[in-house]
Amino acid sequence: MSEKEIVIRSIKDLLTPKMLKYSIVPFVLSLVVLYIVFFIIASMGVEQLGTLSVESSQTTLQSGVPHTESFNATIVGSSIIKFLMHYAITSWLVTFFIYAIGTFLAIYFSIFLAVIIIGFLTPFVLAELQRRSYSDIAMIGHSNLLYSLFLLLKSTLIMVLLFILLIPFYFIPFLNIIALNLPMYYFFHKMLIFDISSSICTKEEAKEIAYFKASSLRTKTALLYLISLIPFAIFFVAIFFVIYLGHTYFLATRELRER
Repeated sequence: MSEKEIVIRSIKDLLTPKMLKYSIVPFVLSLVVLYIVFFIIASMGVEQLGTLSVESSQTTLQSGVPHTESFNATIVGSSIIKFLMHYAITSWLVTFFIYAIGTFLAIYFSIFLAVIIIGFLTPFVLAELQRRSYSDIAMIGHSNLLYSLFLLLKSTLIMVLLFILLIPFYFIPFLNIIALNLPMYYFFHKMLIFDISSSICTKEEAKEIAYFKASSLRTKTALLYLISLIPFAIFFVAIFFVIYLGHTYFLATRELRER
């Protein structure tokens, strides 16, 4: 089956009533979690910006005698923001950093959250896919809940470590785009491929597919990752990702078992 045919079939499968129902789950759950997280972070931010203490001292000589004058002030509540926003330069900088960092974190967190949520839905989506198109292929699988949680924790730690190690590249134009996205792409690719392969294949089949189709799989997950960078798009197309890669793995598994 050509790549074009896989994409067309994946879109048709996504538009079936059952798959559309599955598509609603990541969207609703993510909204609930993001809503809770937003208010937690907002509350923490207000507390941090609530009070700012300013201290300064100046020593002068008067008739040869040193005199030290100290100044203490406390900026309370929204006065800090008002102070910063009072000047054009600081106003622009504050606005830029709030939007840039906020957008960056929101997109990354949405991808991270959606990947975890669809991990729980993957077996159900693939079972429906098998019923519709691959009844001749048994879904053997090779994982369990404990190992899945271990891999999730391991992949998350590696992602965080990559974020830290790549800090020097964040300040280099063009390279910073790759450096900022590489850790999240690693997590995205690792978890999606694992969730799908561990539901369909044996461990040996998964290793063989990962070896012989490595370039194809990376290209596909890279394209899917680019789509997920559109703000909150992943909440609407997450199930499509599973369907699309599910077709890829079902076809590859059929090819292996027919040898």
